[in-house]
Amino acid sequence: MEDMDMDLDPELMQKFSCLGTTNKDVHISEFQRMLGFQLNPDDCTFFLDVTSWNLQAAIGACYDFESPNISVPSMSFVEDVTIGEGESILPDTQFVKTWQIQNSGAEVWPPGICLKYVGGDQFGHVNMVMVRSLEPQEITDVSVQRCSPSRTGMYQGQWRMCAATGIYNGDVMWMILSVEVGGLLGVTQQLSSFEMEFKEQPHCKVEGNFNPFACPPKPNNQMKAI
Repeated sequence: MEDMDMDLDPELMQKFSCLGTTNKDVHISEFQRMLGFQLNPDDCTFFLDVTSWNLQAAIGACYDFESPNISVPSMSFVEDVTIGEGESILPDTQFVKTWQIQNSGAEVWPPGICLKYVGGDQFGHVNMVMVRSLEPQEITDVSVQRCSPSRTGMYQGQWRMCAATGIYNGDVMWMILSVEVGGLLGVTQQLSSFEMEFKEQPHCKVEGNFNPFACPPKPNNQMKAI
């Protein structure tokens, strides 16, 4: 387990203490961002409410409340297994995003750990996927099925690991996507999936560079000499 980092940039705090907006959604969003998405919107609203929507006071109240005994499972992002930063994909295309993560702590993860969407573009309705308990230093892949937006452009979303207690932990994991008319990512993933399914059929034997969409070879129709 590792204790929550209680350090906060004084200059950043000063900037937010001077923030004059009255938009509560903006306050909640910035509160989450400053805490590294460790709190959900409802918890942010609670601390902002009791401090009359003063960001600096709310963050101080949160640390005063959370700091005595809080420890959370340790998690580190290892790499993007699929969809590197800004990789291109066609509009309205199904794809799978996979991150590789590690239990970077000294204790086994407790049950109930999940990966949750916390901000930015969501790319679908499902906002959570359960993650199995990991041994110390164990590495695993976590995948979510998504669909690209219908309009071209750059999109990004953030996901975080969340304990059963509702406390977020570990690195923020990003899903950054470039939606382009000429994007090939979704097609490539679908072809790879099709090939794996084809190979698993008992009557199919696949050798060499398999192409499921290749034209069949022409039959040899040479006539025998009489």
